[in-house]
Amino acid sequence: MPNEIAFEMATSSIRFGPGVTREAGLDLADLDTRRALVITDALLSKMRPVQVVLESLAENHLEAVLFDRVRIEPTDESFQDAITFAREAECDAIVAVGGGSAIDTAKAVNLYTTYPPADFLDYVNPPIGKGLRVPGPLKPLIAIPTTAGTGSETTGVAIFDLTKMHAKTGIASRLLKPTLGLLDPENTRTMPAAVAASTGLDVLSHAIESYTALPFAERPRPERPSLRPAYQGSNPISDVWSLEALRMVALYLVREVEDPSDDEARAKMLLASSYAGVGFGNAGVHLPHGMSYPVSGMVKEYRAPGYAVDHALVPHGFSVILNAPAVFRFTAPASPDRHLEAAQALGVDVARCRREDAGRILAERITWFMERLRVPNGLCALGYTSAEIPALVEGTLPQHRVTKLAPRPAGPDELGRLFEEALVAW
Repeated sequence: MPNEIAFEMATSSIRFGPGVTREAGLDLADLDTRRALVITDALLSKMRPVQVVLESLAENHLEAVLFDRVRIEPTDESFQDAITFAREAECDAIVAVGGGSAIDTAKAVNLYTTYPPADFLDYVNPPIGKGLRVPGPLKPLIAIPTTAGTGSETTGVAIFDLTKMHAKTGIASRLLKPTLGLLDPENTRTMPAAVAASTGLDVLSHAIESYTALPFAERPRPERPSLRPAYQGSNPISDVWSLEALRMVALYLVREVEDPSDDEARAKMLLASSYAGVGFGNAGVHLPHGMSYPVSGMVKEYRAPGYAVDHALVPHGFSVILNAPAVFRFTAPASPDRHLEAAQALGVDVARCRREDAGRILAERITWFMERLRVPNGLCALGYTSAEIPALVEGTLPQHRVTKLAPRPAGPDELGRLFEEALVAW
């Protein structure tokens, strides 16, 4: 099969500015919406961002139906709960208010209510699901992030925990992209420090993974343009967004976490999240994310400070970043220059650095952020031991959509060694 010859850029429309949440009703009215489903979680439903959305809809004579049962780190069961509710609500547009959990839930609701499949797994990425193509356009979806991390407002990906497998998987199609993302710095004012740290480190890893992903021209060429995957491999367009996201993370992440009143830092990290979203939404992520899915799905007792949940939870950004130093030490020999360029974007002076040290240098810079932001010290801090590594490897192997984008292939033996290295971070 010949290699790929092209890459393309696809992203949602994005609007940034303090107070743009109030424009949601106007946007939906312009789309001839009559009845909008507002998707959020129980905590946010009582807070300002959701109240502003509801007021905006009312001011524009639009009926609003509120669903506030989004699960933080959603599951197939929580997706199906929302889908069932939405089918009965019969709305013609959707507004998602929250972090990636709310926005990903809204994407699934939009797909499954517009084109109901015979089985829930029909649209889910293979090899876990059938990976059926989305048949056509979906309803208007406005995404309003209240965290600065997932970049879900820019992408056509919805991630969830498949309960029976104790691992994450997802649905991917450019047609899942929100119609519009409203980036309002006012909406991140109440974000707890632990949430800012986790989501900000997700931005960091999104950007490095997309910049170091397998180059697009080393992937197989699809039989037709419509089969070109959203995750295409690193490419000149994604590179621009990913590197700029890293530069913004270097300047603003620590400030945002350590001083919630720093309006400039909060606004810049909200932009950095979307920049990285454009980067990884078109290039893809690889091993840190693929390895994170079983870390999140298999956790038994750990509950992260700053997250109001009633179940064991490893925040997504933490589950990703704990694997990142080991991964980038492993992948650097495949593309040392790119790993050094990522370290440079994060503030490292690489002028006298040797290419053979690229992995160590990048890993040390990531670890600096982890220590400064008080991330759990390795997988051991989440309750994992060497005894769980075979299960973590088994949970990673089905994540073909992302693991195949690693610049250096990793089979079961390599993954086992990476998880072993990730047990203790520093």
